[in-house]
Amino acid sequence: MTEPLRLDVWSDIACPWCYIGKRNLEAGLAQTRADAEPPEVEIVYHSYELAPDTPPDYDGSEVDYLAERKGVSREQAQQMIDRVTEVAQGSGLAYRYDLLHHANTGKAHRLLHFAKENGRQLELVERLMSAYFTEGRHVGEDDELVRLAVDAGLDADAAREVLATDRFGLEVRRDQAQAQAYGITGVPFYVIDGTYGVSGAQPADAFAQILRQVWSERRSSPETEPAATA
Repeated sequence: MTEPLRLDVWSDIACPWCYIGKRNLEAGLAQTRADAEPPEVEIVYHSYELAPDTPPDYDGSEVDYLAERKGVSREQAQQMIDRVTEVAQGSGLAYRYDLLHHANTGKAHRLLHFAKENGRQLELVERLMSAYFTEGRHVGEDDELVRLAVDAGLDADAAREVLATDRFGLEVRRDQAQAQAYGITGVPFYVIDGTYGVSGAQPADAFAQILRQVWSERRSSPETEPAATA
């Protein structure tokens, strides 16, 4: 039996293009399910902090943050937000930047490794991104993160214990080191079978095409072991 394709995804839950890419990837996978031999895919998320220097309690709006971070005017920052909101809508996502609470995502990344250890990583990735971009939840605050972890099927006390320590901090740093080794400078970034790199929130059709291609190559060479990944 052919092993599933491994799809390693570097992303940040506070990255608007990462959530769009997630939806497009899901749509691309849905397209392949009608194939005679649809690709089997195992998705693993990895940590990439876009702004690790963000303070735990950033008081400004997303317009404030973008204007400061990118060195642009508030009008230009608003145009950036309007553009990504429109693209997100095309992928079925209703971004609410009027509610968004910009936050440091370091704790959330550690919690995602805890979720991975407990077989709930995909559920927590979705819950965190939805909470951040569509509900205005504070994903840098312990109590809020615990509630979101419970929503994803994790134990509240165990999640709180992770947040109270530096547990899984090493795993986060390893992900970031692997991203640097791959030459990843922005997210989302996808590594398929440890061999093919795909950058950016590609359309659903593009995801479907590359997955079909790699799956076909794998099935035609069943003796070949996939390259190791982080």
